[in-house]
Amino acid sequence: MKTKQITKIILGAVVVLTLVSCGGNTDKNETKTDQAALTGDIKIDGSSTVYPITEAVAEEFRAEQPGVNVTVGVSGTGGGFKKFSRGETEISDASRPIKDKEKAACEENGISYVELEVAYDGLAVLVNPANTWVDYLTVEELKKIWEPAAQGVVMKWNQIRKEWPNEEIHLFGPGVASGTYDYFTDVINGEEGASRGDYTASEDDNVLVQGVSTDKLGLAFFGLAYYEENKDKLKLVPVNGGNGAVLPTQETVANGTYTPLSRPIFIYVSNKAAQKEEVVSFVNFYLEIVPSISKEVGYVPIPNDILAKQVEKFNTFVAQK
Repeated sequence: MKTKQITKIILGAVVVLTLVSCGGNTDKNETKTDQAALTGDIKIDGSSTVYPITEAVAEEFRAEQPGVNVTVGVSGTGGGFKKFSRGETEISDASRPIKDKEKAACEENGISYVELEVAYDGLAVLVNPANTWVDYLTVEELKKIWEPAAQGVVMKWNQIRKEWPNEEIHLFGPGVASGTYDYFTDVINGEEGASRGDYTASEDDNVLVQGVSTDKLGLAFFGLAYYEENKDKLKLVPVNGGNGAVLPTQETVANGTYTPLSRPIFIYVSNKAAQKEEVVSFVNFYLEIVPSISKEVGYVPIPNDILAKQVEKFNTFVAQK
């Protein structure tokens, strides 16, 4: 009798274990099915400043949702909004808020959108490591270098400070479609888009990095993250905005002491995109991991309370679609 009882107990245990095992496999299979269920394309374009964050998020998302093809382009904030307003992209990376003319273009094509703040960025001023004379620059000196009146006039370093070399300044900066260009010209020159034109311009910050890193007489400005990626071949210049010279760092950008060259950066999501399950999933994923991702790629995470507002704003926008 004892042998039969033991046999029954063992058989019962085997059945239970089998059921638990099957149940576990069912859950895993359902999870895999759910993950694989998302398919489609998500087209993103815009700011080269925001690109490192968005591309890093996209890479993580692709790993979780391989059925979704996420492409991230770089045509500058202005170029990105042109595509966005024509309905060619679902999401637009932007290093400045959308302009009135860009809003009008969206409206003409029946495109509404939600603006989501995703991180903070500092605009870095850079010289070549072989530059031994620039210790810092004031906002007034930056204006003297970059204002429209400087074109063809302010051409040498000793025109900025007389003790500096009687050598040419070779300037590198973002192109006119860049949100970084808009922001810099606004806070430095006092008018958005007002700048000298005789400099090497590119929407791709990597081109600017290459330019100043190989030119002893070079001077450039672009997003802080690109300095972080290339700090071994660039020299960061402190900026005096009126309260002493300050280097842009995660801390000085976050606490506002690096002024006036600190700013929020954004993504924009269209109303049509918000109707697509894969886009909603991607944006929610973006907002979930952007604090850690932004710090990894050299940006400053937004505070938790502001991030929570972005999540709420996006959920409300989706619910209205």
